[in-house]
Amino acid sequence: MVEILTSPIMVTVLLTIAGVGIVLELFSARFGISGLIGIIALILFFYGHFQAGLAGFGTLFLFAAGILLIFLEFFLPGAIAGTLGVTALIVSLFLAGQDTLQIGISILIAIAVSIIIFFLMIRTFGKKIVLFNKMVLSDTARKEDGYVSNVNRTDLIGKEGFALTVLRPAGTIVINNERLDAVTEGGFITKNAKVCVIKVEGARIVVREIQ
Repeated sequence: MVEILTSPIMVTVLLTIAGVGIVLELFSARFGISGLIGIIALILFFYGHFQAGLAGFGTLFLFAAGILLIFLEFFLPGAIAGTLGVTALIVSLFLAGQDTLQIGISILIAIAVSIIIFFLMIRTFGKKIVLFNKMVLSDTARKEDGYVSNVNRTDLIGKEGFALTVLRPAGTIVINNERLDAVTEGGFITKNAKVCVIKVEGARIVVREIQ
């Protein structure tokens, strides 16, 4: 059994199953069967290499830490735990492998198959990556829900005041003892000149000088 589990073909198969299992878990809101199958495949890989004397306890500890970090990724925000977990798994695979070149080829094949499955899930089956929803803000601040980016002071249209500072074209005006930031239509308005609000666009208050 150990010879079978450590053979190049079986190593490639086990790593491919593990990679596909991890990819499928990206589209799942919770840890499911695909992830469990992937972990079992990795356990079989490390069991065979441990029994063959190729993997020590340090390698097994690194493997366990990687699995734990990947598992925590489904409950923690961001992708730090998942990234560290995958890195720990890859390092442990190289440490457990007898032939670095052979294990590298097996990992590349597993990654290639996993990438193909990844794009099939998105393009063919129209799946969305649930894992990334924790990193992206999906809520929108809509006006219908009471959110406004700026208070629209349409009540100021037609009101008169004076320029507290020089407007060229931006500056400060005073209307009914309220200081407001305003802009002209493009011209120059001197300090203390009388002005009238002719347009309001969100937080942009446009004034014109009263001759």
